[in-house]
Order: sequence, then structure tokens, then C-alpha cells
Amino acid sequence: MEGGTGSTGDDANTNNGFDGTTFILPANRHGNLKTASSDQSLSDILLQIKSSKTPAVINYGATWCRVCSQILPAFCKLSNSFPKLSFVYADIDECPETTQHIRYTPTFHFYRDGERVDEMFGAGEERLHDRLWLHS
Repeated sequence: MEGGTGSTGDDANTNNGFDGTTFILPANRHGNLKTASSDQSLSDILLQIKSSKTPAVINYGATWCRVCSQILPAFCKLSNSFPKLSFVYADIDECPETTQHIRYTPTFHFYRDGERVDEMFGAGEERLHDRLWLHS
């Protein structure tokens, strides 16, 4: 999987996707959306969330999860509607050590003042919007 080995000729997707995934997503106009591409990057992001006290939401998903791929574009679009929230996408396959506790994809964790205050399982753009509004 590293460096594109085993590619089936879809090299065009490597540069268009959402931070190394094949998801083509809307642009984030506010820059409040990050991707955790490794256990270390997710650990760093979690430390930033805990020390900054900025409200945040983490979307734990997987590229092979159909529901995750359906909600991810909405998650990115919603990041533009809630500029005061930090948005993070973490692929459980890219961050296996730090996501061991995730049992269902997608899972959303909501943080306020550095502490996890809420959790949402599954998708649903309206449900996610309402939860984001509640925590923003």
C-alpha cells in the first residue's frame, strides 16, 4: 500500500483525493479541517485539541466504509458552515494504534474545553449538522 505499489493504473486519484485518499471533496474555505494521516499526527492533533480549548469534532472513518464515504463530503461542507469549530478526519486504518477504541464507523467525537463531551455513531447530514450546531 505504501508509495502506490500495487496500483491498478488509477494514479490520477493520488493527487486529487482528500489528503491521500481517493475521496474528492469540496474545498475548505476556512482552513479548519485537518486529516490525521498517522498515529503520530492523530496524537498531535488530540494534544492540540486538549491544550487549545477550541471546540472540535473528529470524524473516525475508513475508506472501505460506504457510510463513511457518503458522510465525508457533508462533513467537509459543514466545516465551512462552522468556522469556529476544528474539524478532523481520521482514517482508522491509517491510525490503528490511536483508534483502537473505535468500534463503529463513522464515529464522531465532540470536544469542548479540551474534553470529549459527546459522541455520535453513524451518518445523517441533518443529525450531524444539529450536533455541530449544539457544540459550536
